[in-house]
Amino acid sequence: MSENNYFKLSNKVVIAPFVAVISIWLVYWLELVLKTNFNQFGVYPRTFTGLRGVLFSPFIHGSLEHLYNNTIPLAILITTLFYFYNKVAFRVLVVGTLISGVITWLIARNSYHIGASSIIYLLASFIFFKGIFTKYYRLVALSLMVVFVYGSLLWYLFPIKEGISWEGHLGGFIAGLFLAVVLKAKTPAPKKYVWEQEDYKEEDDPFLKQFDENGNFVELEKEEIKEEIKINYHFKKNTNKED
Repeated sequence: MSENNYFKLSNKVVIAPFVAVISIWLVYWLELVLKTNFNQFGVYPRTFTGLRGVLFSPFIHGSLEHLYNNTIPLAILITTLFYFYNKVAFRVLVVGTLISGVITWLIARNSYHIGASSIIYLLASFIFFKGIFTKYYRLVALSLMVVFVYGSLLWYLFPIKEGISWEGHLGGFIAGLFLAVVLKAKTPAPKKYVWEQEDYKEEDDPFLKQFDENGNFVELEKEEIKEEIKINYHFKKNTNKED
């Protein structure tokens, strides 16, 4: 990666989560200043006006606790997305938000559904499944880390607690899985060992030469290497003259 590309990637990794976090906190601050709430801009199922929540609902939160609980995982997962899947990160966020919002609009209970948790489920789902599908060991390790840190999120895909939009969670989860399947993300080619390469010849392998056909160790004769030592003397003329 060139220095210029690395600089651009670093900027995205820092700026993207910063903008996301600032946006949701700014909306909540506006609610406090205006002494109102924007819940009516959330997703309201199967109504035309409720469709506006597909775009607006991730920015709206019902309480400070709700906002705080979404802030840290949102920042971490967006950072992870832009670092490991930089080429498709914006598409995942934009398309995934639309898909998860529409799913919520179709299946949810008659209530306003708000909060960035649908985006959190979208990102966790995409990062997990994409890592598994690529079969690249670092991304698989990342997937396992997501499970370890956010594995408890799976419980909230079901209606186990009143007041939580499990429909939004499920919509985000499905959207992340779908995008992990259809989006092509460039990943490093798996490392091939010497013996996996097409031009590999067993008889030329220096390691295998140390063993006979029965697998017994054979000590190779060491060729004496004569090193010629050459010493060069450099004389520097003294230009300082004494009176």
